[in-house]
Amino acid sequence: MLKSPRTSGALLLAVSFALIASDAPKRPPIIGVAHIALETDNLAAGQAFYGAGLGFAELSPGLFKVNDHQYIEVSPHLKSETQDRLDHIAFETTNLKQLRAYLAAQNVPVPANLHKDTGGNLSLQLTDPDHHTVVFVQYLKGSIESRNFGKLMPATRVSRRIIHVGVTVADQAAADRFYKDILGFQMTWYGGPNDATVRWVDMRVPEGHDWLEYMLGNVNPSPKQLGVMHHLALGVPDIQAGFKTVTSRGIKPPEAPKIGRDGKWQLNLYDVNYTRTELMEPKPVEKPCCSPYINP
Repeated sequence: MLKSPRTSGALLLAVSFALIASDAPKRPPIIGVAHIALETDNLAAGQAFYGAGLGFAELSPGLFKVNDHQYIEVSPHLKSETQDRLDHIAFETTNLKQLRAYLAAQNVPVPANLHKDTGGNLSLQLTDPDHHTVVFVQYLKGSIESRNFGKLMPATRVSRRIIHVGVTVADQAAADRFYKDILGFQMTWYGGPNDATVRWVDMRVPEGHDWLEYMLGNVNPSPKQLGVMHHLALGVPDIQAGFKTVTSRGIKPPEAPKIGRDGKWQLNLYDVNYTRTELMEPKPVEKPCCSPYINP
C-alpha cells in the first residue's frame, strides 16, 4: 500500500523531532555537595571554630577539608553587619563541559567558556531563582584538591561528610523549576514547626545522597536569622559523642542535642558570625512529622 504524501510528511517530521531529541545534550551526574563558602570578619575565630573546634585540617588558609570531595571555605570579606554570610554553595559533577551544554539547551544563562578556578579545577557559576550563587565543580588532576587526595583528614574531624546545605527560598515553584526540573534534584522530605506548615524541603542531588534544604517562609530575615538558615549539616554517627567532643574543645552550643521534626538527632553550633553548623545523625530514630521519607 502506498503512503499518502500527508502520512509520509508526518512520519518524516516525527523522525526529525526524534533525531533532534536524541542529539540534545544530556545532563551529566551531579553527585554531591562539593563545598559551602562563607564570609567572616574574623578569620582567626573562623579557624578556631572550623579547625580546632570541629577538627578539620586547612588545605590553605580558610579552606577546611571535610573529605577528598567536600570542603568548607571561609573568607575574611564580611564588611558589615547586614551582609549575608553565605557567599555560595557548590555541587560536584563528573563532566562540567557536558553540564554547561545541557544547561544552555535548557535556556539557562551560562558563561561562553569554562575556566579553571584558583584551585585548578573546572568550575561553572550560576545564579538560582533566589539570587544565591550556585557553583558546579569538576575536580581535575593536578588541582590543589586532587594533589591532596587521601591527605589532611585527621582523626580529630567531628564528621566525615557534609550531608546537606541550606538556603532561603522565597518561591518554591521557581526553585523547583531550577533544581528539580532542570538539575534533577529529588524531594525526599518536607516538614515544618507544625504539621500544617511547610518550612523545610529536602532536595537530594540526583546521583548521590547529599541534599539541598529549602528554607521557606522567611520574610526580611536579620543577619543572625540568615546565619541560622544559610547553614551546613555534618553527618555524625553518634550525636552525644559529637556533643562531648565539641564542648571539650571549647565550643558552647546554645542547647543540648535534640530530635528534630524530621526524626533525627541534631545539635546546632554557631561560628562567630552566627553561621549555623548542624551536627546530625543521618538516620531518623523517630517517625518524621509531616511527610514520609521519599526516595531515601
